[in-house]
Amino acid sequence: MRPGDRAVALAAVVGGFLLGFLDFCWIKWLPYPFAELGNSTATWAVAAFFFGYWVRSGWLRSALGAAVLLVVAVPSYYLAAALLQGDDLAVLWAPSSLVWMVFGVLAGVVFGTGGTWARGEGWRQVVGVALPAAVFFEEAARFAGKATDPDHGAGVWWNVVIDVALGLLIVVLTGGSPRRRALAVAVAVPLAGAILVSFAVAGGTVSSAGASVRQVDALAAGELAVGGDDRVDEVGGHLVGAQHPGRFDSEVLVAVVLS
Repeated sequence: MRPGDRAVALAAVVGGFLLGFLDFCWIKWLPYPFAELGNSTATWAVAAFFFGYWVRSGWLRSALGAAVLLVVAVPSYYLAAALLQGDDLAVLWAPSSLVWMVFGVLAGVVFGTGGTWARGEGWRQVVGVALPAAVFFEEAARFAGKATDPDHGAGVWWNVVIDVALGLLIVVLTGGSPRRRALAVAVAVPLAGAILVSFAVAGGTVSSAGASVRQVDALAAGELAVGGDDRVDEVGGHLVGAQHPGRFDSEVLVAVVLS
């Protein structure tokens, strides 16, 4: 049954709060490699997809609702970090949080619409089903790249297996007929490649700018780590770290020139 507008609005706000808060708890207390699912852009994107899938019809309602879902999840994540780990509440309204909210709007619109398309027919259904699989396949490809890095080790292959399995599971659950499932997987693979390239370009753009918003916030506050999986190391006169929620990892890696 198609949910009403009030139900969609309420679910977006409440669901967003739960997504952010529980995501932090997931990362903090679950063991590796399952904790990585919380520390993942794919997980948040797929949450937006399933929100749109639940809305069923009306791409605009799905897009707006999923965008609200992800936007609310950002301060909720940092609120959990403040309450459960003692992080600074100022991060809730820091510029870095606003950046993540902008990404949330973009991902919410794309994947929320994809969730509605997955309920439809024709090429839209194939693309809609392919989107969440593609984002998991893309993440699996990045993990596979790390597996050959001595700094990470062979255990990273578990993340590859988990991401590929989840991508295929979503196709099975939402793809309909075997033919449409096969088409969705076929479309998901080049989509994953496109996402991987886009993230690489975005990461290069941020790095070339000389500073990430997160590290500017941290330096201004006199702190270098804010919470969750955030970590900062000094390498060759630069601050290098990763941020969350929905860690960009190789997508939005940071480099701040100290000189």
